[in-house]
Amino acid sequence: MEAVKPSAAGPAEEPGQSIGMVLKRAEQALLRAKSAAVKPAGVTLAQYVALTQLDLQPGIAAATLARACLVTPQAMMVVLKAMDEQGLISRSPHPRHPAVLELRITAAGREVLHAARQRAEPVERQVTKAFSAAELQTLTGLLNRLTEALDPS
Repeated sequence: MEAVKPSAAGPAEEPGQSIGMVLKRAEQALLRAKSAAVKPAGVTLAQYVALTQLDLQPGIAAATLARACLVTPQAMMVVLKAMDEQGLISRSPHPRHPAVLELRITAAGREVLHAARQRAEPVERQVTKAFSAAELQTLTGLLNRLTEALDPS
């Protein structure tokens, strides 16, 4: 019987299957599925994520929203402009800091969020059904550890 030689890529990797590439493929598959799911509700995935955060944190500033959505402030401004034009959000001056605008989800935004959530949640369930509870816990722990190893802040 022939001995298996470890690859240069490491014991957990197949040749050409770096951890970065595996993670990127998984991320892209999830983003494609969720983008397709929320599109019929009339929003992009970025808008859906922003509406979700605005629903959780009404009155937050754009910079805070950008951090919560893991995007740059410049990217968030593009998302906010489109959502404002669609009537999904409102902007009003902060009571103590007039230069800062508070962002809130409108009634129309809440309706769109509800419709998009109805379509996005099955995608999340489809992913979680592929794993046992223990596997999900392990996967989450491993991904958190990977993040901390690269971004300890």
